[in-house]
Amino acid sequence: MATQMHALNRSGTRFAANLLLIQQNHSKYICRSVNSYVRDFHSSLTSLYVNVQQVKQDYGKTFDKILIANRGEIAVRVIRTAKKMGIKTVAIYSDADARSLHVRLADEAVNVGPPPTNQSYLHMPAILSAIKNTGAQAVHPGYGFLSENAHFVKALDEIGVAFIGPGEYAMGAMGDKIESKIIARKSGVNVIPGFDGICKNEDHALSIAREIGYPVMLKASAGGGGKGMRIAWNDDQVREGFKLATQESKSSFGDDRLLVEKYVDNPRHIEIQIIADKHGNCVYLPERECSIQRRNQKVIEEAPSTHLDEKTRRAMGEQAVSLAKHVNYSSAGTVEFLVDSKRNFYFLEMNTRLQVEHPITEYITRLDLVEQMIRVAANQKLSFKQEDINMHGWAIESRVYAEDPQKYLPSIGRLSKYIEPVSLTDKNEVRCDSGIVEGSEISIYYDPLICKLSTYGETRDEAIDVMKRALDSYVIKGVTHNIPLLREVIGSKRFQSGKITTKFLAEEYPEGFKGHVLSQQSLFQLASVAALVHAKRDVRNWCWGEGKEALLKGTLSGKAPYIWDLWVKIKTGEGDLHDVPVRIERKHESLQDKDEYLVQTLDQPPTTVFTNWPLESPLIHAHFQTPNKNEVLTIQYVDPLALGFRLQYMGTKFDITIHTQRQHELSQYMIEKPKADLTKVIIAPMPGSIVSLAVKVGDEVSQGTDLVVVEAMKMQNVLKAARVGKIKKINVKPGDTVAADEVMIEFE
Repeated sequence: MATQMHALNRSGTRFAANLLLIQQNHSKYICRSVNSYVRDFHSSLTSLYVNVQQVKQDYGKTFDKILIANRGEIAVRVIRTAKKMGIKTVAIYSDADARSLHVRLADEAVNVGPPPTNQSYLHMPAILSAIKNTGAQAVHPGYGFLSENAHFVKALDEIGVAFIGPGEYAMGAMGDKIESKIIARKSGVNVIPGFDGICKNEDHALSIAREIGYPVMLKASAGGGGKGMRIAWNDDQVREGFKLATQESKSSFGDDRLLVEKYVDNPRHIEIQIIADKHGNCVYLPERECSIQRRNQKVIEEAPSTHLDEKTRRAMGEQAVSLAKHVNYSSAGTVEFLVDSKRNFYFLEMNTRLQVEHPITEYITRLDLVEQMIRVAANQKLSFKQEDINMHGWAIESRVYAEDPQKYLPSIGRLSKYIEPVSLTDKNEVRCDSGIVEGSEISIYYDPLICKLSTYGETRDEAIDVMKRALDSYVIKGVTHNIPLLREVIGSKRFQSGKITTKFLAEEYPEGFKGHVLSQQSLFQLASVAALVHAKRDVRNWCWGEGKEALLKGTLSGKAPYIWDLWVKIKTGEGDLHDVPVRIERKHESLQDKDEYLVQTLDQPPTTVFTNWPLESPLIHAHFQTPNKNEVLTIQYVDPLALGFRLQYMGTKFDITIHTQRQHELSQYMIEKPKADLTKVIIAPMPGSIVSLAVKVGDEVSQGTDLVVVEAMKMQNVLKAARVGKIKKINVKPGDTVAADEVMIEFE
């Protein structure tokens, strides 16, 4: 394949892209979408900004140019620090990523192949060719892909290019989960009971599991990120888990080796960030807690942990440093532990790369970890010692994914509207690490991560409150996303208490996450805002009609509507319908006055509601005021509907229909449309590719029988029969690509 290289020097695109970097450092900008008019400006302002930053600090001798062997948000993250340090950057990209943000931001960009990862971001010959052709002196791998591939490190060593990460030996030793456990024992680190070796096959896995005792964890020896991992509670789950974990590991990391170890039930997942140089210096940083997980993938992280005391923190940190020194580790790395209720901790694995959740550590330590990695790779000594490390405040990270939060299935599509939340103070309390802009496409080929949303506070409660506001004001349209789940977890009493484990989601939502459940108070708030939206639109419509003069004078006449008696019908995602009677009264005639309404509904006292909502804009800021309580909410206006609109409240979308009293009386005679019968078909729950079929036409299956495996975004999903039946028709074969809701199998 011929490598295609081009320098992206178009001034408009360059300025628009670099402007996003400025906004990440100076969060006072109100909107981070790349608007069309921005593209017409020249990039000199951004260059001036970078130069000013460079003058402020001397970073020592590092590199003139680095290549980022990754994509998406982590490539953008590395570019941001490189620009700060005055280092030129080279991006690589697949055909699917040709218009991606990281490509626009870099000084140069090189195409490395088609969309599949094994033909692009995992294709070492193409990446090595890009390094040679651009003259890059060093490579930052980000996370995932080749970031923990010792063969890649060796290949770079052979051509004299620095790897911004650990050396080949340390990576090979610690990146292999089997070898790392053996070394951990030798280093005096507490380890989980398990088999110290490669699991040869399914029968071998069963033998190990029975010997250790259930439950057990099967996981990929290479890589991480929750891929190639399965928990098994019995023999059948070992058989199924072995097959799926092997396939996922091969697809994600090019290595299908598995290990089997005891699964520590009901633990907390807490990790220690270390940073080491090539001169024997190594320090540990305050811990991160990553216990909120789904499918063994982290969803919400925080730093520090509510669970650790100073004694345990020091013990875990010292063991992490001991392990790093044992293998002569240099660069940033993370030692992960499982911690039980009594603060006993056990080594889980070491990630020999920059961790996804590193922003929250940067918040509380005020260190730029990417900068430290670059300095170490350039053979600089650490400029601080263990006693210099201090902890400042609290930080929380929410991973915003393009996925269905109820089924944990990925979603693809183009972001038709995208507005990230911003800081409202000079604390820069909101940070968005993303690699997308409005118009970007979430594709089938890569991880569905949209953004790492981090918030900061002097206390944990403050960081939580900032996260609530940030999630409420995060506008994403075009794909399904998991903000409903994130918002519900962040706002839950259990999370706020800090009493969490890796079983949090399973215990809090045993029947699956269904969205925000409306209480009497939240029903009142949602119904009030819905009625207010209707009232504002009604006034607008009157002004456009018989009240045209009111627009010119700025004052509504007595004929303008000012009292509404309404029925607000709120439909949940589960199909439940709430009918709420609402009386709403406009309190001012002047169009220049702030919107102020008096709302009466349910058993609530009359409440004054102030709003800031330019009609049809995505964010509604509502201030509820009663004699005893004031509360400010942000609710999203999502879409207009035939007889109403859709609002997003507490992260969850609700369909709203507004009826007058007469419409409400007549609505009982409306016939509901019957739901489609899906019991006789198996449909694709998301776009993906068919890995395998377990049945053929004519087979009789029972409930729970495996039917088909669909892979999407490197995760494999087994679809099972929901009922007893006979296979009538199969519309797909292994290797086929399917769209969401496509009928794959039909029953008689």
